[in-house]
Amino acid sequence: MIKIICVGKVKEKYFLDAIAEYKKRLSKYTKLEIIELPDYNYDVLKTINEEGKNILSKINEKDFVITLEIHGKKVNSIELSNFIDKNISKNIIFVIGGSYGLSDTVLKRSNCALSFSDLTFPHQLFRVILLEQIYRSFKIINNESYHK
Repeated sequence: MIKIICVGKVKEKYFLDAIAEYKKRLSKYTKLEIIELPDYNYDVLKTINEEGKNILSKINEKDFVITLEIHGKKVNSIELSNFIDKNISKNIIFVIGGSYGLSDTVLKRSNCALSFSDLTFPHQLFRVILLEQIYRSFKIINNESYHK
């Protein structure tokens, strides 16, 4: 099973449509759960800590946690597919933090930190990008045409 824990809600219909499409495509390969948590508008430290508590409340002890971080390891699509294939027997949890990033407690709980780019993406768009890359990974794992 794959879970995506993310801070904030997707509001734009075109992002919601894209997310729904990738959820449908992924249903052929794995169970997928997207957990949206509220974002806060306190000062930076309090916001990060509150969001961190909420994130950790959704993670079980045995889950394999992948935090998406600016300074995480960069991988290509083949490497991501190999990583998912190797760990799919566990619950894989991808964590997308809020606009201020992730708390130290979430970072410490992470089993792996990934970065998709040095660029900054809006959180709503990044959720679509992540789902597309997870879908691409399953196509690669199953040796099905899609990835080029």
